[in-house]
Amino acid sequence: MLKYYLFSLFFLWGFYCLSQETDSIFRKTIDIPRITEAPKIDGVLDDVAWQNAPVAKDFVERNPKNGRPIPDSLSTEVKIIYDDLGIYFGAYMKDPDPDKIGTELTERDDIGADDFFFILLNGYNDRQQSMQFIVTAAGVQYDAKMTNGNEDNSWDAVWYSEVKINDDGWVAEVFIPYFILRFPNKPVQEWGLNMEREVFRVRTRYSWNHIDNQKGAFSLYDGEIHGIKNIKTPTRLSFQPYVSAYANNYDGETSFNFNGGLDLKYGISDAFTLDMVLIPDFGQARFDNNVLNLSAFEVQFAEQRPFFNEGTELFSKGDMFYSRRIGGRPSSSPTVNEGEEVAFQPNAVELINATKVSGRTEGGLGIGLFNAVTNEAFAQIRNEESGETRTEMVEPFTNYNVAVLDQRFSDNSSVSFVNTNVTRLGRFRDANATGLYINHTNKANTWNYSASTEGSWVFQEEETVFGTEIQASAGKISGEHRVQARMDLRTLDYNINDLGFSTNTNYVRYMGYYGYRYLQPKGNLNNMFLNFNLNHFRRLDPDLFSNFTFNFNSSFTTKEFFGFGGGIETTPFGTNDIYEPRINGRHVQFPGYHDQWIWMNTDFRKKLAFEGFIDWYNYFEEGRSSIFLSLNPRYRFSNKFNLRYGLFYNPSYKEQGFVDMDGDDIIFGQRDRITVENSIGGNYIFNNKISLNLIFRHYYSGALYSKLYSLEQNGELTEEPERENIYDVTFNTWNLDLNFSWWFAPGSQITILYRNALDSYLQQSGQSFDENFDYLFSHPQLNSISIRLSYFLDYNRIRNAFSNMNNSNRVKPEKMTEGS
Repeated sequence: MLKYYLFSLFFLWGFYCLSQETDSIFRKTIDIPRITEAPKIDGVLDDVAWQNAPVAKDFVERNPKNGRPIPDSLSTEVKIIYDDLGIYFGAYMKDPDPDKIGTELTERDDIGADDFFFILLNGYNDRQQSMQFIVTAAGVQYDAKMTNGNEDNSWDAVWYSEVKINDDGWVAEVFIPYFILRFPNKPVQEWGLNMEREVFRVRTRYSWNHIDNQKGAFSLYDGEIHGIKNIKTPTRLSFQPYVSAYANNYDGETSFNFNGGLDLKYGISDAFTLDMVLIPDFGQARFDNNVLNLSAFEVQFAEQRPFFNEGTELFSKGDMFYSRRIGGRPSSSPTVNEGEEVAFQPNAVELINATKVSGRTEGGLGIGLFNAVTNEAFAQIRNEESGETRTEMVEPFTNYNVAVLDQRFSDNSSVSFVNTNVTRLGRFRDANATGLYINHTNKANTWNYSASTEGSWVFQEEETVFGTEIQASAGKISGEHRVQARMDLRTLDYNINDLGFSTNTNYVRYMGYYGYRYLQPKGNLNNMFLNFNLNHFRRLDPDLFSNFTFNFNSSFTTKEFFGFGGGIETTPFGTNDIYEPRINGRHVQFPGYHDQWIWMNTDFRKKLAFEGFIDWYNYFEEGRSSIFLSLNPRYRFSNKFNLRYGLFYNPSYKEQGFVDMDGDDIIFGQRDRITVENSIGGNYIFNNKISLNLIFRHYYSGALYSKLYSLEQNGELTEEPERENIYDVTFNTWNLDLNFSWWFAPGSQITILYRNALDSYLQQSGQSFDENFDYLFSHPQLNSISIRLSYFLDYNRIRNAFSNMNNSNRVKPEKMTEGS
C-alpha cells in the first residue's frame, strides 16, 4: 500500500511544478449607495430610489462567441442600491423584438423557453461559493447555490421580484433580503457579483464581468460590489409549520392520516445556520424509479426529500454521505427458524428528527454538522403450523452523524476533512468513515491536481473491519487541448454503506484522458468536444487483470442549435469480472465487446423538440449483443402547457449473469432480457405561482433463461443441462403522480397530490403484452390523495410589522412584497 501513496505524491508534485503561472482575471467594480426609502417591487423603475443609482453596463457575450461586446440593440443596464433590509437590482434589458422575448411559464426552479436575468452574489468574495438568483421574463423565480461552478438548485430562499415587458425590451426588479445571504460581520462589505442575461430565441448569453471560457470555473470571474457600509446582520430566524392529510386506499381498505410539524432555520451567527426538521413528513416525495436489479450491486436512488436535498453542498464533500440511508430499509433481517415465515418486514424506518448546522467563517473555513435519529423497527414472524406470531427487532434506535471541515484558499483550492458515523443501540453493527481531500488549482486556472484518502471501520460484536481508498489526479484544465491522468484504488474491506454509497472494491484503476474543444464558433458549429479515454482495471488482492477499455466520445452543436454526437468503446482483451460471482476471490470470464453509439437533439427553441440515442454492444461471442434505445419527444402547446414522452427500450441477448448458490457451487445463467420503460410528463402552468404537474411511468423487465452453468475456479462456465430452471422472472411497476401546487405567499405553499401505484413480480417470463398487463392489474393498487399546507414565517417581517404599526416612517412590508 505504501508504494501507491508514494506514487501519488510523486505524480502530483511533477504536475504541480509544471503548472505554476500567474492570475490575470480582470474584475469590474461598482460602488452602490444606501437609500432611505425602498422602491416598490413592481417591474417599473420609476421610484425616487432609482434616480441617482449607479449603473452596471457594458455586458460581454459569454456564449456562443465568448468575449464579444453586447450589441447596442440588446444594451443591458442594471442599477443597484441597498438599505437596512437588503439589496435591490433594477435591470433594463433592451430588445428590438419584444414580441419575441421568451416567456414560457414553468414551475418554480425551472427554466423553459425563456429569456432571463441572473444575479450571482458572494458575500465573502472568495470566488468559490455564491448565491444564485434568476428571474425569467415570465416572472418565474429560480435560485441555487453555486460552488466552483457546480450548481445546487435544491436550495430555496424567499426573495422578491417582478418583471415587465415594454415596447423596447423588458425590466426585472429584484429585492434580496440580507437574511438569506451570508456575509461577514464587519463595517465595510466587499461582495463578489456577476450578472447575466439570456436571449433565448438566439441562445445567446451576456455577462457583466467577462467569463473566459478558456479556463477556470464560472465563479472565479466575479466582479465586485463596493460601498455597502454599516449594515446590521439580521436575525436569521424563520419557521415553516405544516399540516397534512392523507387518504389511502389499498386492497379494499381505506386509511386516513393527519400530520403536523415544523421546519426551523436559525442563524447562529453571521456565518452559521441551524436547520431542523421536527416531526418530518415526506409523504409527498416523488416516487423512486424502481427497476429489476440483476446486478451485483444495489440501485442508488436520488434523494426526493426536501430537507435532505437543501443546503448539502458541504455534506457532499467526498461523496461519503448518501442521505437515503436515513429512514431507509432496516440494517438487518429477522432470524427465521424452521417452520416459520416472515409475515411483515418493514421497508423503511421512521425518522424522528434531523438537524444541520453549516456555514463558513470569514477566513474560508466551512464547518458542517449533521445529525439524525431514527426509531426502532420490528419484523413479524409467523409460525406456519400454529399461526402464532412473534416480533423481532430489525433496527434499533440509531444515530447518524456527519462532520465536515472545508478550508478554502487561493480562490480556487481547498482541503477538506469528512467524518461519518452510525451508532446503533444494542448488538447491532456500528460504523465510522473518515476522508481527507486536497484539491488545488494554480492561480492561472490552467492546471488542477487532487489527492484523497478514506478509511472505513465497521464494528460488529467484537470484530472491527477496516478498509481504505486512495486517489490522485492531475490535469490541464485550460485551452483547446486538455489532459488528465488519475489513479485510484479501494481495498477489499472498504465499506461506507452504513451512511454512504459504494460498490466496487478490491481494485486499482489507472486512467488517462485527452480532450479537444472549440472555444469559439467555427464554420457551422457553435461548439465541438472530442474526448479520448483509457482505463486499466486490476484486482488488488490477489492481483488479477480485470479490464482495459478505450473510449472515444464526441459532441457537436450547430449554429441552428441542432446537437449530435457519438462514440465508440472497446475492451479488446475481454473482462475478468470479480463482482458478478458474489464471492470474494472468484471471477468470471466475459468476452470483450465493441460499443458504438450516436445521439442527437433538435432545437429546443422550437415548439416540437426531440432527443434520443441508440447504443449497441456487440460482444466477441456469436449471438451476444445488447441495444439501448431512447426516444424523448416534447411539445410546447403554449407558454402554459407542455407534454413530454419518454421511451426506453433495451433488448439484451445471450447475456450471462449470476443466478444462485448451490452449496459451494456458483450458478450462472444465460438469458434473454427485454426492458421497456414508458413515461409521460406534463405541466399546465396557470401563472407563475400556480401549476399542475403530471408524472407517469410504466417499467417492464423480463428475463428468460436458456442455459445454466457452474462457475469454475479459473473463471470459465461449464454448462449444466440437467439443472432445473427456476429463475425466469418478470417485473412491472406502475406509478402516476398528479400534483397541484400553489405558492400563495412568499415561501408558502399548498400542494394536492393524487397518486396511483402498483407493481408485480412473477417467476416466469415470455408472456404476451395483454397477459402481462392483465397480471399486473390483478394486483392491489394504491390510490392516495393528500393535501399539505406549509407557511413561511420570518422573524424580521413579523418584528417589522409590529414596528410599522407604531412608526409610519419605516419601510412598509407591502413595499417589499407587492407584486412578488
